[in-house]
Amino acid sequence: MQSHNSIGKGIHLTDDEFLKLSQFVYKHFGINLTESKRGLVHGRLQSVLRHHGMESFDEYYSAICKDPSGNLVSELINKLSTNFTYFYRESDHFEFMLNEALPFAEQYQSTLDNDLRIWCAGCSSGEEPYTLSMVMREYFGKKYNDWSAGLLATDISENALSTARAGIYTEDHLRKIPKGWGTRYFTKIENGQFQVASDVSSDIVFRRFNLMNETFPFKQKFHMIFCRNVMIYFDKETKDNLVRKYSELLVPGGYLFIGHSETISREIDSLNYVKPAIYRKVCP
Repeated sequence: MQSHNSIGKGIHLTDDEFLKLSQFVYKHFGINLTESKRGLVHGRLQSVLRHHGMESFDEYYSAICKDPSGNLVSELINKLSTNFTYFYRESDHFEFMLNEALPFAEQYQSTLDNDLRIWCAGCSSGEEPYTLSMVMREYFGKKYNDWSAGLLATDISENALSTARAGIYTEDHLRKIPKGWGTRYFTKIENGQFQVASDVSSDIVFRRFNLMNETFPFKQKFHMIFCRNVMIYFDKETKDNLVRKYSELLVPGGYLFIGHSETISREIDSLNYVKPAIYRKVCP
């Protein structure tokens, strides 16, 4: 006879277990798992418990807290931070980048060292940073190689970063790209998949980085920071603290791009609203 823990919807998630798990995730990753996310947590972690032969979420929580390797914690965040994205998502941001943000960055740096810096924070499976790299190539054209136009892409999920580094996507992920990009920036490979061109992928540095870190180890400031559809998981205090850090890391006049479902607190006066989901660092 089956135990009550494995009947129906599988291993039961009690109120106390959900509270402990949500507090752990908030403390370490800033992700605010409200009651509305309970079903998501329950559904995504069921297979993890079964894989490790665990019979309760309490056993799983204890194992996470005691795991010296950190593998269980990585597995936890990989499961909870998975989301679908695609190339050229929220296209008006890339149009703005092409017509406004890149001309600003070019003028700002042209008298200095031609070093253009962009950070894609929460890069997920790589579609966004690759799109940014392609937009830069479209803007600079033949002058692209005159610029040190590298791009930093970070995420908390090692699984997402592995996909990003591989640079292989299905046709569905490419459905929104501008005409001509498919042949310019991708190679069709087996199984109807597409590989990002090597010269595009070589310009991007992918790194695992937790946005909840106390300090951000960047010595130089960025002309643009993209953090889109990441802060929807954060509460106001966490989000405000992160946005203030972003502001400090932008050059005067630099741009912060967030998701269209996200907003920035009016209390943060170092950033001016430009248009929906785009803010600009105040110039002194």
